[in-house]
Amino acid sequence: MFLSKRRMQVERVEYLQDGLTPEQAKKYRKKWLRIFDLCGSIVTAIVIIFILFTFVLRPASVVGDSMLPTLQDGNWLITVPKDEYKYGDIIVFTPDEHMTTVEGEPQNGEPYIKRVIATEGQRVDINFVKGQVFVNGQELNEPYILEMTKESSDVVFPVVVPEGKVFVMGDNRNNSRDSRTSGVGFVDEETILGKVIFRLLPFGEFDVYNNFKQGG
Repeated sequence: MFLSKRRMQVERVEYLQDGLTPEQAKKYRKKWLRIFDLCGSIVTAIVIIFILFTFVLRPASVVGDSMLPTLQDGNWLITVPKDEYKYGDIIVFTPDEHMTTVEGEPQNGEPYIKRVIATEGQRVDINFVKGQVFVNGQELNEPYILEMTKESSDVVFPVVVPEGKVFVMGDNRNNSRDSRTSGVGFVDEETILGKVIFRLLPFGEFDVYNNFKQGG
């Protein structure tokens, strides 16, 4: 008790020497504690964001017009890796060694962005006259495409998607280099960086699946 009273007396003298009353000094300490707490929260948030963008979320930029009208050149997207991918997923993948680059598509090993149309074991057929796409004999309802699929390449249909691979096409069907050409072919799931989950930029246009319904 004696020491406690003496400490209070010493503190009171120190406060008065600094021109502060005990009440003012208490408010001063609380102010700095709030500042330290705020700084700690900011540092924690920065660390969490860094970990997320390093190990979980990946940013990706859209190059070219192959995903119109869903995605535009210059859009920035956020992707997350998945254990498996399904019809309708917009994916980001790195090109295989056999993939050649052309004008209007990513260059120098930059990631491609396309939509999954079929997965392993599924049979894909395309009627390029009518622009219809069939998976396992069922015509797809594709409200997300810019035009009907009338642009063919050197792949002969029908095809069956091999194990561990997916068949992809761009939403801008007549201006997209995708699984319809042997220069891209089936995409190995090992090369997929992730599924696009939302659009980061332009800000406010987050939803990239508003023109797609699973099973449509």
